[in-house]
Amino acid sequence: MDNATQTARAEAFRRLHQGPDILLIPNAWDVASAVLLQEAGFPAVATTSAGVAFVYGYPDGEVISRGEMIEMVRRIATRLRVPVTADMEAGYGPKPEHVAETVRQTIEAGAVGINLEDGTHDAKSPLIDRSLAVERIRAAREAAGKAGVPLVINARTDGFWTGGTGSAVFDEAVARGNAYRQAGADSIFVPFVNDAESIGRLVTSIAAPVNILATPKTPPVPELQRLGVCRVTVGGSIARAAYGIVRKAAAELKAGGTYGYMADAVPHPELNKLLAR
Repeated sequence: MDNATQTARAEAFRRLHQGPDILLIPNAWDVASAVLLQEAGFPAVATTSAGVAFVYGYPDGEVISRGEMIEMVRRIATRLRVPVTADMEAGYGPKPEHVAETVRQTIEAGAVGINLEDGTHDAKSPLIDRSLAVERIRAAREAAGKAGVPLVINARTDGFWTGGTGSAVFDEAVARGNAYRQAGADSIFVPFVNDAESIGRLVTSIAAPVNILATPKTPPVPELQRLGVCRVTVGGSIARAAYGIVRKAAAELKAGGTYGYMADAVPHPELNKLLAR
């Protein structure tokens, strides 16, 4: 993808965050899922780090290598007409320079947005030190500037994801969200906040567009729009739903030798046509 095309996609993706409608972005885990989501009419597609990890046979949690993750981002971004934003977990390294390199490679792969989180997967110290996390966002913005692409940085803060509750966790999420915005983030992602009251308070307390992760407990998208949420993503849920169908199909085949699971399958000729270059 040439720089002019990528820049145009990045600018288009940025405009989608400026309303008036809420931005609903589904998450793909391979080329076929990404193409199906594009054909459904979504204006942008995100990748899911969990879903991509599962494809390669890894558990979620930055176990997959950066190179493998980037390769899937590249495969997806080069096949779609719509903007692609990449979930690059915690940036593949603790230092700002590690994050900068991840941003450089993500842009080179064709993505025009990136998720960067501040979780550590360490129960004793679940979040990256706030000052370091800010420096990492600043490094990401600087790297995007050097690449000449107005990358949309979706900065994720994981206090609620690690099981935290209460006012202290809420206040820390707000403080981090505003600090990340000042450091160059375009939107702030606070996953695993599901009640309308807390979501509304986040929206009014963070001086940036807010991204909410949809879960079975999350209010419907129209209610999220009413609350002022800018962006909704679904994480690895569609990928896990697809694997749920695999599990059901396996159970049906083994138990009764029947083929009811085929009823909702995408027809073979249709997939062939969608994936034809």
